[in-house]
Formats: sequence, C-alpha cells, structure tokens
Amino acid sequence: MPQDRCLFLIAPLLGLALSAATAGPPQSRSDDLIGGIGLTELTVYDQRPAPDGLMSGSPHVHAVTDEGYYVLSGKGRVELHDLENGFRTVDLEPGRYVQFPPAVLHRLVSTDHLVLLAVMGNAGLAERGDARIYFGKAVDEDPDEFDRLTGLAEAKGLEGALDRRDAAVRAYMSLVELWRKDQPAYYMELARFIRVHLKTAAHQVSSFSRAVEAGTMAWGQRFRKRLENLPRACEEAGPVLHVPTGETILGMCGLLRPVTRLEAIRPAKDAGPAK
Repeated sequence: MPQDRCLFLIAPLLGLALSAATAGPPQSRSDDLIGGIGLTELTVYDQRPAPDGLMSGSPHVHAVTDEGYYVLSGKGRVELHDLENGFRTVDLEPGRYVQFPPAVLHRLVSTDHLVLLAVMGNAGLAERGDARIYFGKAVDEDPDEFDRLTGLAEAKGLEGALDRRDAAVRAYMSLVELWRKDQPAYYMELARFIRVHLKTAAHQVSSFSRAVEAGTMAWGQRFRKRLENLPRACEEAGPVLHVPTGETILGMCGLLRPVTRLEAIRPAKDAGPAK
C-alpha cells in the first residue's frame, strides 16, 4: 500500500482513537482480577464449519482493547488484518501466546478443538461494547440488519450464534479475496470498517472511562500505594477464588467461560495446614 495513501487512511483513525483514549480511561469491581484484566476460557466454535469450510469464530475488531490468547489445548490459528501489514496468520498450539492491539481485525480458526485462555485489557471492554463483527459495508449501512445479525445468538441460542458467524464469514471471504486480488481496495475496505467501529466506540467513552477508572487505573493506584507504604504493608482484601459454574456464554469467537464472581476464601476451621 502506498505510504501517502496509508497515512491518509490512518490519520482519521488515530484521531478518533486518541480522543477516545484521552477522554478517560475498564469498569472494575473491588474483586476484579489482577491489573484489571478480563480472563476467559474460550473454545472456538467447531459444531459445524463456516461457509469457507473452516471451524471458526466471527471476524471482529476492537477500538481501545488489547487482546491476547494463550493456547490451552488443541490447534488452530488466528488471522490478523491491520492497516500497516495487511493480512497475516499465526499458528496456535499449546503453550503459544499471541497478543495484538486495538484496530486489528481478527478471526480465530480451529483445526483441532482449539481452546484458549483469552486475556483482555481494560477488564474485558470487548464484552462491554468494544467489539464490532465484520458483516461488510452493506450491513454497516443498514442499522436494522446489523442489529438483527448481532442479536441472532440471543434470539436463537447456539444455532443463532453459528448463523451470525456464517453471515460474518461470508462477508469476510470477500475481504480476504480483495487481499489476494486488489490490495488497494482491501486496505480501503479495512480502513472503512475500522473507522466505523471507532466512531461507534467514541459514543461510549463515558462508560468505557468508568470501567477503566474502576479497574486498570484503580489497580495502578493500589500498586503505587503499596510502594509508597514500604516497608509497611497496606490493608488489602483477602484471597479470592473463582469456581466455574459450568455455564457458557455464546461469544463472537466461541463458547466463553469467563473468570468472574470472585469470592473470598474463608478462613480454615483449624489453625494448621491440611495433613
């Protein structure tokens, strides 16, 4: 992609991202995870293949949220699209970890029952509105159709989540074809889509800011207080525990089991360690 064209496309995106970031920083509760992150076990959809024949999630993008995947089991890949490098893929297998910043369109593909630990910046803002599924330009210009497609999981359960994924992948196949045959058009379409989500996210700055201030920023203040109090210890809440309930959420990429509902670990009845 020519440098002048790239700068022309990126400049408005950077401006929107900067305004969203500087307007305020994820919501957190007092018992949030270390550093205000979001943590989720993610099993990529493999109930049936998408229209391109692959077991996959829905391609989507974030405006201000970083994301990382640590592979627990299985194999697959993540497909990445950004305005600097275009389309790339990263193979995923147990023990591998990949991380990417906002404004990177991404899709997870499972080739052998891929299960990940998804790490989200900002206490998981992606689950609070900082995510947009790629359905193509026509759907982005039709709010009613966009709402219908995004609401399929809630309306029809797992089958609806897969139908939503399929609609996204059909549009995504055209984007990948542009990468192969017409890269200037590919970059223009990618920039258009990212810009759409950045504009949408700019309307949620207040809610995003409250989340960040209660999560990441609150943890930063906690760390600073610990340093300032040395060699004295700070008063802290006690250890907490998350016990899985077995319930799953129909996410964009697959079945989600988020680490939430942290509960205080009660004192032992006896004074010594277990024998």
